[in-house]
Amino acid sequence: MTDLTTQSPGTPGTPQSSAVAPTPDGPGLFGDQAGLGGGRAGRLRHELRAIHALVHRDMLRLAGQRAHTALMLLHPMLYLLILGGGLAALIPRSSLGVGYQTYLFPGMLMMTVQTPAIMVGIRLITDRQSGYVRELLMAPVSRTTLLLGLCAGGTLTAAVQGAVLLSLAGTVGLPYDPLLLLLLLAGMVLASFTITALALALAVSLSRAETFHTFLGLIMMPLLFLSGGFFPLSTLPGWAQAVAAANPLAYAVDLLRRCIGYRVPDQQAATGIDWAGWQPPLVLEAGLLLGAGVLAVLWAARRFSRPE
Repeated sequence: MTDLTTQSPGTPGTPQSSAVAPTPDGPGLFGDQAGLGGGRAGRLRHELRAIHALVHRDMLRLAGQRAHTALMLLHPMLYLLILGGGLAALIPRSSLGVGYQTYLFPGMLMMTVQTPAIMVGIRLITDRQSGYVRELLMAPVSRTTLLLGLCAGGTLTAAVQGAVLLSLAGTVGLPYDPLLLLLLLAGMVLASFTITALALALAVSLSRAETFHTFLGLIMMPLLFLSGGFFPLSTLPGWAQAVAAANPLAYAVDLLRRCIGYRVPDQQAATGIDWAGWQPPLVLEAGLLLGAGVLAVLWAARRFSRPE
């Protein structure tokens, strides 16, 4: 299989692909066409190899951009340690159920995973402008497979960065309990998938990166503030609580916060999502997040499958 290790036009230093379509003399972008003639199992292996190649490309990018990754992690760390530490003395524990830094931690985990997940949509637009997407579309795999590879790569990249911030759990009063860390990591993977899928669904509908940036600048901070990551949603006016009930980030933050309360009962914080006085169970929140991500992927795949 040919690794995605060379650079694409217009993206210096970014791991990309140099091969395009299969030729009679050698393999194509994701390997030769031997798997295409091996029936359904061979075809499936070929599609999975394509997804693996795109995920590998994103992992190479993550490993090669250490300074960029460190700067993205610095933002939520400053919020957690400085803002959280400063407000912890002003906000009584009785109003939140936990110390403010502990309350803030799930929101900062969500801030950490949302940026790399959203970047997948931006890269799709810039790759389309540079001509790299046209090269990908010449590979002997379906467009849906290419989109799934982009989504999987973005999800894994975001989850890896979230796992780095997860190492600070002890600084906010949480134990390094293996099951707690596993639950939080699983929640971040689920949230990363949903955000990546939504970003791709938006990206396939836009042709200019500037429009994508403008739209995100308009909605991302309001969605983050309406997620319950900084303060309880119950303190908001009724109309804002109704908007928060349709916010995927609110379900993701609430999911992480309830995972903490499940493993550490004395750190049970005030929950966020409320449907007319009824709190949806944790499993339902996870199912809604997963469903939103799957629907976004299906819609994006349908748009991405249209001929350009």
